[in-house]
Amino acid sequence: MDVSIRGRSLEITDRFESYVGSKTPKIETLLPKALSFQVLVSRVSDHSPKNGDRVEITIIGPGPVIRAESVGSDKYTAFDIAYGRILERIRRMKDRRKVRRGRDRTSLGEAAATDFEGVDLTPAPLEVIEAVQAFDTGSIPVVNNEEPEEKQYNPVVIRSKEFPAEMLSVEEAVDQMELVGHDFFLFVESETRKPSVVYRRKGWNYGVITLSEVA
Repeated sequence: MDVSIRGRSLEITDRFESYVGSKTPKIETLLPKALSFQVLVSRVSDHSPKNGDRVEITIIGPGPVIRAESVGSDKYTAFDIAYGRILERIRRMKDRRKVRRGRDRTSLGEAAATDFEGVDLTPAPLEVIEAVQAFDTGSIPVVNNEEPEEKQYNPVVIRSKEFPAEMLSVEEAVDQMELVGHDFFLFVESETRKPSVVYRRKGWNYGVITLSEVA
């Protein structure tokens, strides 16, 4: 597994590289097919009460990408927190695979036809659907917190990211949502070919929203 450590506007010391290197054997044991373990360290420079360093960890290999990030008083603290989140996401992925073994899969169409009875997927409430539709139409203002000329402090910061659409089943989308540590995941459902979103509920329960064609 290739280990890459980069610093954004700060220096990466040999001591920190050795510290990260001491943690990677456990990842290689848990994910023997992993190809790359990437660490990006940056200095927190906004006007929020938090300050220190931000560490972003990305694991690339066969299957979904695994990501985690955290902010700490220094890069060691931030790395430890992000590393712990990575381990938790790997554990949850392995637990979900164990639970699914031997279980028959239900298609999204079949689940919707029975109002999702018998599966851990529940239609989202109306307010959640409206929020997703507002996001899809671009009616939610997006603030780019990386623009250096923006000096006015705003306690609410929305980070904007764009990814290529992926054709996935609902279970595959849930797996990817867990591995990147988000509360929801946008995708194109492979059976219906409709834009959909899965989201986390309590425990191991998840919800799914599918957008229908505009009348």
